[in-house]
Amino acid sequence: MKLSIVATLYKSEAYVYEFCERVNKVTSQITDDYEVILVNDGSPDDSLGCALNIQEKNSHVVIVDLSRNYGHHKAMMTGLMHATGDYVFLIDSDLEERPEWLDTFFDEMEKCVCDVVYGVQEKRKGNIFEKITGIIFWKIINMLSGMSLPENITTARLMTRRYVNALLQHEEREVFIAGLWHITGYEQRPVNVKKESRSKSTYTLRKKISLLVNSITSFSNAPLVLIFYTGLFISVFSGAYNLYLAVNWLFWSKPPDGWTSVMASIWLLGGLVIFFIGVIGIYLSKVFSETKRRPYTIVRQVYEKKL
Repeated sequence: MKLSIVATLYKSEAYVYEFCERVNKVTSQITDDYEVILVNDGSPDDSLGCALNIQEKNSHVVIVDLSRNYGHHKAMMTGLMHATGDYVFLIDSDLEERPEWLDTFFDEMEKCVCDVVYGVQEKRKGNIFEKITGIIFWKIINMLSGMSLPENITTARLMTRRYVNALLQHEEREVFIAGLWHITGYEQRPVNVKKESRSKSTYTLRKKISLLVNSITSFSNAPLVLIFYTGLFISVFSGAYNLYLAVNWLFWSKPPDGWTSVMASIWLLGGLVIFFIGVIGIYLSKVFSETKRRPYTIVRQVYEKKL
């Protein structure tokens, strides 16, 4: 049995040495045939240099150096593409997810005979703002996408080779990996875990909003359907109001008072039109991106030592 450990590096200089040490310790207790794949996602610090130093002493380490920063989800998919193990353990390298979970995940997989074992936070880490925005994020995703994505999932997951092969069949350019994990199917089992707080999250509010928009437009046409029904409602309402004005003019000859309501309606409809055009534009931009078929990551170099 060969085991692959896949992790991404971004501002990971302070953690990569301890991460690899703990990964090697727990993995060597399971099998001697393993690889640790570190994907350098254009990290601005010396994460790559640290990884190369580790590789000098540990031939199990494989480093995939991307040409620039492409984002966490795309970097993870690239790491999975380079994994060759019968089982693949995906995990973040910042040590908030403990490498020692691998033992627990293997025990769960053997007990349940499943293809995926993934971590779910018992209690979401972070301050009040992070907890509230996290809850809102998953509620909106599930409501608009029609999927039942587990909330507060972690990156850490143990996967069989057949599941990884199926996951890699997805070729979209805009990657929302939690959605891909779900729609790939197979038997997946959750395990309750507790993440540690080691550093400030690199997911800023702007990145979270961007991820929310990308995930909704990647997995749901609900915004387009909502636009249709909103337009239908406005049309029916305005038609009824025009009928009222016509009847009022024919029988009572009472023109409407003032123009405040007229101007308010113009601003409202103008804003809705611009907003709806923007939503449609997002979908068109995704079609544009997909039709170009550009690779979503470019690998500058793979550092690997033959065992």
